[in-house]
Amino acid sequence: MTADWLHMGAELSRLEGAAADFVHVDVMDGHFCPQLTVGPSVVAGLRTSLRKDVHLMIEEPLDMITAFAEAGADVITFHVESTRHPHRVLQAIGALSGSSARPRPITRGVAINPGTSVTALEPLLDDADLVLILAVDPGWGGQAFAPGTARRLDAVRGMIQASGRKVLLAVDGGVTRQNAGAIAAMGVDVIVAGSAVFDGGDPVANLRHLQRAVAGAESR
Repeated sequence: MTADWLHMGAELSRLEGAAADFVHVDVMDGHFCPQLTVGPSVVAGLRTSLRKDVHLMIEEPLDMITAFAEAGADVITFHVESTRHPHRVLQAIGALSGSSARPRPITRGVAINPGTSVTALEPLLDDADLVLILAVDPGWGGQAFAPGTARRLDAVRGMIQASGRKVLLAVDGGVTRQNAGAIAAMGVDVIVAGSAVFDGGDPVANLRHLQRAVAGAESR
């Protein structure tokens, strides 16, 4: 959302050269959250060696997950608030992973907004591969990291450990070049950064700064 869409090929090449792990694509429908962004055809058009991490901020994601899987999504994350049947969505993503045409299975992700209790995640951990905690209200880049996020991450980490499964813990929103190290120290596996990479200065230098901050936090 924060990259230069008129020069997306160059932007992706920069991320590849800086050894990013994923390219995170925010898909918004103008209903679940106010912004309207991109659809499956744009995801399919992203020519990159990076894994495509598709974050669905849309109503009724069950209707769209096949299209995004066919567009090459390696990670599909939906919001627990967006559907009455989150188990069905997770199971449907898992079924799509069984295709012999895919080089690797799709990572099944479930996200929650800052105003949603983390207890909503516990029944889903048997089917999820990734939990994404939003540290901002969805819809805009550049928001401040919500102060209660550390407590929420700690609670979800405890639920994951109790489940006995290997589930990635991720955080999205409010990440800056100044707080990335502190966020990494909260014990997350994945940090999603947008404006910290693309809004100001050289994106490659910004990304490498974030990587050093994360590595420093992990070594302590």
